[in-house]
Amino acid sequence: MPSNLFRLFPNEHSENLDSVVAVEKISSMDVLESAAPVENGDSEMTTEEPWDQKEAEPNEEEPGGDSCGDRGPSEEAVTEEVAPEIIEEEEEAPAPKVPPTQPDAPKKEHVNVVFIGHVDAGKSTIGGQIMYLTGMVEKRTLEKYEREAKEKNRETWYLSWALDTNQEERDKGKTVEVGRAYFETDKKHFTILDAPGHKSFVPNMIGGASQADLAVLVISARKGEFETGFEKGGQTREHAMLAKTAGVKHLIVLVNKMDDPTVNWSLERYEECKEKLVPFLKKVGFNPKKDIHFMPCSGLTGANLKEPTDMCSWYIGLPFIPQLDSLPSFNRSTDGPVRLPIVDKYKDMGTVILGKLESGCISKAQQLVMMPNRHTVEVLSLLSDDVETDDAEPGENLKLRLKGIEEEEILPGFILCNAENLCHSGRTFDAQIVIIEHKSIICPGYNAVLHIHTCIEEVQITALICMVDKKTGDKSKTRPRFVKQDQVCIARLRTAGTICLETFKDFPQMGRFTLRDEGKTIAIGKVLKLVAERD
Repeated sequence: MPSNLFRLFPNEHSENLDSVVAVEKISSMDVLESAAPVENGDSEMTTEEPWDQKEAEPNEEEPGGDSCGDRGPSEEAVTEEVAPEIIEEEEEAPAPKVPPTQPDAPKKEHVNVVFIGHVDAGKSTIGGQIMYLTGMVEKRTLEKYEREAKEKNRETWYLSWALDTNQEERDKGKTVEVGRAYFETDKKHFTILDAPGHKSFVPNMIGGASQADLAVLVISARKGEFETGFEKGGQTREHAMLAKTAGVKHLIVLVNKMDDPTVNWSLERYEECKEKLVPFLKKVGFNPKKDIHFMPCSGLTGANLKEPTDMCSWYIGLPFIPQLDSLPSFNRSTDGPVRLPIVDKYKDMGTVILGKLESGCISKAQQLVMMPNRHTVEVLSLLSDDVETDDAEPGENLKLRLKGIEEEEILPGFILCNAENLCHSGRTFDAQIVIIEHKSIICPGYNAVLHIHTCIEEVQITALICMVDKKTGDKSKTRPRFVKQDQVCIARLRTAGTICLETFKDFPQMGRFTLRDEGKTIAIGKVLKLVAERD
């Protein structure tokens, strides 16, 4: 694999996203039927026993997918295995910053919250303030950060240091890795994923969003800053689109820096930001009435994060933390197959892996299989958000110490499964893709970088099967020679190495993906079927 896969991407993003929602009207079943033999050869598939993704919502809207795509029979399985090749590693998952609750406390529902938005919108500052307000950072520690920040002439950055523990991050005031910390409310246990806002670290942001249940889009109300983040080249638009593509269903928009002298808690400025953002979020696929909640706040002072503030008497909703606590349960199914995409691995008295359990339950001493290399492993110990436990349920962030596999035999993007129901793996698949941004035409032979669950891999479009009408969902009878921006097509893709994946219909979280090239998100898509390798 080329070493430039993880170069830092300079990025710009376009405004042309109308096709994202239009493609939701296309039926997955119809699309599968259209995947006729293509130039690089087709193979018959064998089917396996289906399983119900019970937590899926039948009417969920998905970018690059239809509104009924979360349910359905199992996909055609790959009939031959290909020797696994190296999958490039994604960013490290840093160690959590604060000790969580005691192991004897009753388990609360786990919710991963990713903070997204343009650089300097105040994501890390809000994260640090939340940790202080919920008692996860002591006042003495915060005072120490404040003194250290003052010595470096960075007085307003001290709150962000609760999440940005890396010295480089503190010196530059920019999050690079996905910071991780915990806090609790009366009903829920939250893990904060503080994603980088700078355009160079979008791949890291995608890794954070792929583990999230809920996204918090932080925008700055300060005059000029909102416009910079939202206009072409800013990360507000791309982050919101990527969060939706990664499967995030709920979005809270925090209009931050309302205390700034250029804003002074102005209702007019708040409404101006809201009016500009709502049409775009609607295009991306969020339902403004059901999926999005706006609220004003100040990360620096903590106003409207835990308690209401007199500064904005015009806001009648709940403050941020009570709003999080009031969210409905995610109702995850515990009887699906085990699926744990690997985020990171390291050695510590054996092999330790990190990841979020997407489906099924895992217990201590359980025998599992690491895909795609099919190593049988045993769970020696199990930690959920750094608290030792005997079993874990979907949605929990886990550290597993494994027996039967070496650390160097595991790569991010591998999947831990139960032996009775292995995930699919392979290199060739058919997918429905929406071209979001690309100045020139895309032809067979085009290369890009694929982001699917926690996996990053080089991929090539080997054939274009048909075009799809955005409005009607009709498929073209002839094979297109090329595809361009704002168009929807069905294509055959082939990865450089073997990866784990499922069809979007069977398992949305492992069947939706993003294609990036030269630092831009050029397409989003969903896996329709897997294609067997030919001898």
